[in-house]
Order: sequence, then structure tokens, then C-alpha cells
Amino acid sequence: MNDAATFYTNRVLKDYKETDRRHVDWVRSYLSIWTEMQSFIKQHHTTGLMWSKSGPIAPPSLFDPPAAPSAPCPPPPPGPPPVFTDDDAQPQAGSAAAQHSALFAQLNQGMNITQGLKHVSDDKKTHKNPNLRSQPAQTKTKSSGTVKTTKAAVQKKPPLLELEGKKWRVENFEQKHDLVIEETELKQVVYVFSCNNSTVQIKGKINSIIIDNCKKLGLVFENVVGIVEIINSKAIQLQVLGTVPTMSINKTEGCQVYLSKDSLNCDIVSAKSSEMNILIPTGDDDYREFPVPEQFKTVWDGSKLVTEPTEIAG
Repeated sequence: MNDAATFYTNRVLKDYKETDRRHVDWVRSYLSIWTEMQSFIKQHHTTGLMWSKSGPIAPPSLFDPPAAPSAPCPPPPPGPPPVFTDDDAQPQAGSAAAQHSALFAQLNQGMNITQGLKHVSDDKKTHKNPNLRSQPAQTKTKSSGTVKTTKAAVQKKPPLLELEGKKWRVENFEQKHDLVIEETELKQVVYVFSCNNSTVQIKGKINSIIIDNCKKLGLVFENVVGIVEIINSKAIQLQVLGTVPTMSINKTEGCQVYLSKDSLNCDIVSAKSSEMNILIPTGDDDYREFPVPEQFKTVWDGSKLVTEPTEIAG
């Protein structure tokens, strides 16, 4: 046993020799067990276990056979017999067995099966009355009750315009066209969320702007050193008065971007968006509109895929 455990005890001594002495002491105590046990066996049991000849006699009760287990309790008496009635003996009218029985009963009537049919007069026959052919067929309509589903009204949160740390929060404004952020810093960001039919003006130079879930929003800003991002919005109008390096338009329907002369080098990235237009300033303080392509054509040129706007997309 000592030799078999040496492989594992050596690993413990190696890992914890300099870090935790408790593991080292435990290994040494464990190995000393086998050394002491070996000395004890050599001293008292050199030829194996020795049984005493002068020990006490075992009591006779140890040799008695075990008592048979007692019989289990008898089962409860059965319940009363079922009561059969005439209704139980006959199948239900709507069951499949009843329908089959009725069908075979009609077939067994033979020639008398037509006695139950009603006579149709000549004025109700289409082949004898041509006027019936032009009339639409009568259909039975089932009157189903209209289920009224009441949609829970979405609770509108109060409008908010405040600076939280380094983030300007502009949220939940409706029909508000005089929102102005003046005291801005380079490390601040502006987050515009759920604003409809409103206009926001941002002065100074900031880090970035995010427009999320807005409709019919107008945004005018001066300078952005990072990115302007529009997400999940509709009918957005942006006007750049200074510079902006990058714009991102994602999942947006309708977006017009008015660039300044200093921001013509802006990179505009779009995905899953439509009705996007970029307006470039001209020399007479006017703008020229250029649509952003929405439809593309991809072909394989033998080594790679080549994607380009189609003529329909402009």
C-alpha cells in the first residue's frame, strides 16, 4: 500500500512543499500509518489472525432459524356490482358506432330507401327553370361571436432631458421643437430615445450621437468626433453644421442627411434601411439630393463575389 500511494504523495509534496505545510504533514502522517501497522503485524500476527481457544461459547439463539414473516392483511372486499340501464346499453347519437348503425339500417331497406326523400317540383329544378341558374348558391353561414381583445395601453413615460454622468438623455418627447443642448464637452454623448414629432439642436463638439426608436425627428448638430448612429427609426432628418467622420443608419425607414461643406468626407454606412437621401450643399446656398442605393446585384467573377448597385436603385 505504501508503494502504491507513493506516486500520488510525491505529487502532493512537490506542489505544496513551499506553499502549505498542512498537506506535507498529512502525507507524512498517512505514510507512517503503514509503517506502524507493519510493525504491529510482525509483533502480534506473524502467521495471520489467531483465534482464541478459550473464548466464550456462542449462545444457542444464534443458531435458531429465522421466524417466518407474518401473513399480510387480507385485501378489502370488492365494491357493489355496476348498475346497467337502458341508456348505457344504447350508443350515443353522436358516436361513430351510432352513425354506422344508422347507415347500415338505411342500406338494409333496399328499394324503400327513397321513401324518405322529398319530392322536388318543376319550378325548383334548374334544368326546367333557367332563371335559377343565374342566382347564386345559398350557403349557410355560422354566426360566431366576435371576440373583443383589449390591448393593454402602453404607458408613456414622462419626457426627460438631463445629463447623466457623461450622457445626455433626451427621451419620450412629443410635439416638442425647442429642445436645445448647449453646455457640451468633448467626452459627452447624446442618446435620443422614443422622441416623435420633435426637433433637437446640439451645440458645441461632442463624442457621439445615438438616435433610437424615434419617428419624425429633426436633429441639428455642429461637430461630432466619433459617430452618429440611427437605429429602428422612421422619417429622420439630420443636418450637420460642422464636421462628422462617420454615420451609421440601421433598420430605418426614411432618413435625410444634410451635409455641410466641411463634412463631405463623411463615411455613411447603412444596413436594412430604405428611403435614404444625402443632400450635398451647392454654391448658391442650396442642396442637391442624392439617393442611397437600396437594391444591389451580386455576381461571381471567377474568383470572388462582386456586388454593385442596380440601375433601378439609382
